[in-house]
Amino acid sequence: MNDLLQVFLFAMTPICEMTGSIPMGIAAFKLPAWQVFLVSLLGNSLIPIFVLNFLEIITEFLSKHFAFFKKIINWLFERTRKQYTKNFEIYKSLALFMIAVLPFPFAGTWTASLCAFLFNVPFKRAVFLIFAGNSIAALVLTLVTLGIINVHI
Repeated sequence: MNDLLQVFLFAMTPICEMTGSIPMGIAAFKLPAWQVFLVSLLGNSLIPIFVLNFLEIITEFLSKHFAFFKKIINWLFERTRKQYTKNFEIYKSLALFMIAVLPFPFAGTWTASLCAFLFNVPFKRAVFLIFAGNSIAALVLTLVTLGIINVHI
């Protein structure tokens, strides 16, 4: 499989996203940093478009056809909205941006997209905020991988 295609697909995975695809492309595959940056950003930026367009269809289908899923989905959505709506309403735009930009476990594009879905953020606004966060994250991850920025943990 083509190395750039692997970087693209890896950037779309829920756990690794660009935190894995950028170092893989630059360090393991020895691809030019600008190509890895663009391909990872593109792959990762398709996630909110997919999630925001299809998650409602998927959850409705599962709820309609499987009582077990309906109970789980309703419980999860109601619990999450009840627990976080107040804070999310205060920090809505900043929250989506920060969730997308931070390279931490349970943060990133997938989580930001799920939050946008759960809290009914308008599609264009959600995609813009998540893309803005992704762009900064991709830049920082590329610079860290190249050793231009040193991170000491």
